Parts: sequence; structure tokens; C-alpha cells
Amino acid sequence: MDILAPGDVGTAAQAMAAGHLVAVPTSRWYMLCARASDTRATAAIYAAKRRPARKPLLLVIGAPATARQLFDLTDAAHALISGLWPGDLALRLPWLPGHLAPEAIGAPALVGCPDGVLGQLARRVGEPLAASAVSLSPPHASPTDHPALTVADVAAFDTDQSARIAAVIDGGICPQGQHMTIVDCPANGPTAIRREGTVHTRAVHAALDGAHLAGGQHVG
Repeated sequence: MDILAPGDVGTAAQAMAAGHLVAVPTSRWYMLCARASDTRATAAIYAAKRRPARKPLLLVIGAPATARQLFDLTDAAHALISGLWPGDLALRLPWLPGHLAPEAIGAPALVGCPDGVLGQLARRVGEPLAASAVSLSPPHASPTDHPALTVADVAAFDTDQSARIAAVIDGGICPQGQHMTIVDCPANGPTAIRREGTVHTRAVHAALDGAHLAGGQHVG
């Protein structure tokens, strides 16, 4: 596994174009990434994490405009995208008619538009990425197994799981060690906070309030 200099998204993008996995730092933890359209590479993510096939991966896009091209967005989804992307908010979104979900992503898709190195990588690759934390998935993860916060953690995971990670971008220590916030935005039905995480619930409500949606849009 090659250790790349901070911000070396060019080399990481080349590795992904060749069908390899890369690990990328975020403020939360290191993420294991592949091109979402590369079925062999996304299968390698599942194998490395021992992740159940029924659990889709996160779809990472490089710009909010991509979500508007691919997904059926409600007014609430538009407000959250405008107010909180790029960032640590993930939205569960239905695909627009005619758009087929990549096998590892599913429908609806869990979509993130991150800032930092991961967002830069998605833009450099020029297509959506599939991503998941560098860690084992339940039920295989033990109470002492946690997502990687350092390059050393990534290296240990790569060795222990024979993950064949081609490269990791060295981002130092990831400080937050927490999940993303997830909000469900179905085409029909209420918008709902599915999981609280690094984006505060009040921030979600503020984004909707700013678009004058809170009064008419239920957010659970």
C-alpha cells in the first residue's frame, strides 16, 4: 500500500481508474473508496469489510449539481443541499426515471457531497464514487473494532483483511470519529432525520427554515 502525500488526489484518481481501492481521510475517519461504476472494485470493498450484500455503500458526488442531474429532489432536499453541502450530511434520495443505480449503491441511494480531500477526489475522478469507512462491518466488528482514524489504522486493516488497498492519502489524524448525519428525502412522504451525526439536528432544521419549509414539511 502506497502512502500518498496530503492532498495527492491525482495519484489516487489514477489508482481508482485502474480498478484499485484507495483510502481517503475525512474529518470523521478514513474512507475506503472505488468508482461506483466499477463492480469488481466495489465488490472488493464488500469483501474487505465483510459487509453484508444487502447493505449499500455511500455514493459520493463531487458537486451538488450532480444530485440535481441524477435524483428526484423535493423542495426539502433542495434546501438541505443548498444549505449544508458540501459537508457531512448524507441524503437518501430516489433516482430520477431512467437512471439505473450502480449495483453497490441501490435505490434509493445514500448520497454524500463531502468537502475536503474526498470531495476533491470525486471531482478529480469525474464520476461518483462508492465509499465506506475503513473498518469491519457488523456483525463481524467486535466492540474494539473502530473505523480507522490514522494511516497506521488503515495499514493494519489492509494487512489484517488482505484488502489490497492500493494507496492511502495521508491526512493525519481524523479528529471527529463520528458518523455522518442521514436524512431521508423520499419523493412522496415526510422528510425524516434517520441518524444524527456530525451535522447537528438544529442545522438540518435551520436549512429548512431558511427555505421557508419547516412550517409545511415534517422533519422527524
